[in-house]
Amino acid sequence: MRRVAVAGAGMTAFGEHFGLGIKDLLPMAVSEMAASVDKGLKRAEIEAAWFGALTTTDGFPSGILADSCGLLDIPVTRVENACATGNDAVRNATFAVGSGAVDVALVVGADKVRESSARNTFWEWAGLTRDMAWDYPLGLVAPANFALHVARYLHESPATREHLAMVAVKNHRHALSNPKAQLRFEITVEQALNAPMVVEPFGLYDCTPQSDGAAALLLVSEDVVDRYTDRPVWVRGVGLGLDRVMHQHKKDMTTFPPTVKASRAAYAMAGIGPEDVDVAEVHDCFTGVELISYEDLGFADRFAAHELIEKGVTAVGGAKPVNPSGGLKAKGHPPGATGVAQCVELFEQLRGEANNQVDGARIGLAHNIGGPTAVSAVTVLSNHRD
Repeated sequence: MRRVAVAGAGMTAFGEHFGLGIKDLLPMAVSEMAASVDKGLKRAEIEAAWFGALTTTDGFPSGILADSCGLLDIPVTRVENACATGNDAVRNATFAVGSGAVDVALVVGADKVRESSARNTFWEWAGLTRDMAWDYPLGLVAPANFALHVARYLHESPATREHLAMVAVKNHRHALSNPKAQLRFEITVEQALNAPMVVEPFGLYDCTPQSDGAAALLLVSEDVVDRYTDRPVWVRGVGLGLDRVMHQHKKDMTTFPPTVKASRAAYAMAGIGPEDVDVAEVHDCFTGVELISYEDLGFADRFAAHELIEKGVTAVGGAKPVNPSGGLKAKGHPPGATGVAQCVELFEQLRGEANNQVDGARIGLAHNIGGPTAVSAVTVLSNHRD
């Protein structure tokens, strides 16, 4: 494969965009991406696009991207893989550019989750992310689904609800300096522990908000990267992992095997290990998921994730900052956009331009997990080609 670089990145603010539709959000993200390309970008130079969208409440996604962004003369492929959609779109575009099929590719992720004039977005989202024949009758929507895992994890590990609260406090604090974040306010451990219960063990502050938003990346081959920038961020590795869908078929509820598989594939492709990651954007749809993911990504030993949050290792200023953007927990979570937005954050981190900059960051990792914990995607980026 040819080496693939990110030459531009942009995103909208995440939040409750009641006054904007997806046809408004898409051009905003793509325009900001184009403006970030150091040497400029002409839309006619884009040869293909990959569009990650989980919900389809505004019609046909591929056509909406083509129409709203003036991309009617190129192929646009829609990617949907539960909450792993964004990083899977990056993965597919990386393969297209790396294979030589195209030199310049656009990756966009977007969703309108907060409301829809056309249909009930919540039930459509539920139908796309879990087994409706089994999960729906049992009420296993997202909070209950992940609560099964985290409750078991808290039972078997030394971690407690206080550690979950520490994750929430960290990510809210990180979001303060991010103008694109949805929840830009600090909370305390006490507030998190005393918040209204959503589903045991998750209180209100353990859960990501519902969000609208869009994000975009420009991926280019090594053959043409000099045309766009002298400061590229390289896609060093991508991985996708799967597991069984139904909970009674899962062998261990205290780990997410798709994350293990996806990260191992991405590390192998990048030629690195978890110890080489300087900054990570991890899928903290619920606080306990971030803790479990520390272990699945290789950042912590089995049942030792609580030590990282206790010691401040994963805070900005620590040895392994996680979610300096605020993460899904505070930045927000429009599912199709989330993974792409994680890579936008890492693009800025690895170029030394982030709002909550990690000093000396050279290698970044983006991670999504979704389905009923059945799919995960991981992307490794670096400001060094090798």
